[in-house]
Amino acid sequence: MARESEDLLRGTLDALILKALTWGPRHGYGVAGWIKETSRETLAVEDRALYLALHRLEDKGWVESDWGLSDNNRRAKFYQLTARGRAQLRAESSRLTRYAEGLFRVLHASAWGNR
Repeated sequence: MARESEDLLRGTLDALILKALTWGPRHGYGVAGWIKETSRETLAVEDRALYLALHRLEDKGWVESDWGLSDNNRRAKFYQLTARGRAQLRAESSRLTRYAEGLFRVLHASAWGNR
């Protein structure tokens, strides 16, 4: 059960990062900011978890990176979605949507078992 929970959390973070990159390259801070802003500050990704995930996604070939300059003229690593990453995002989005729908049904079920 612990392994399944870890896989769900990792898959969720991966999907959030991949989604953040669908509109073009972003550096890590930009990815974290997009997630926070888009979730209306409901979701926040810790730096360590974000950068571990970005490196994992890069190792899997789902993102690629290149160095560039940030908005404040600082050197930053920019991540970009690959074709394999887009395919993974579609698969993970489908899985997470089914999971969220099931969770929502359970949390909003009445004591009488109404659907």
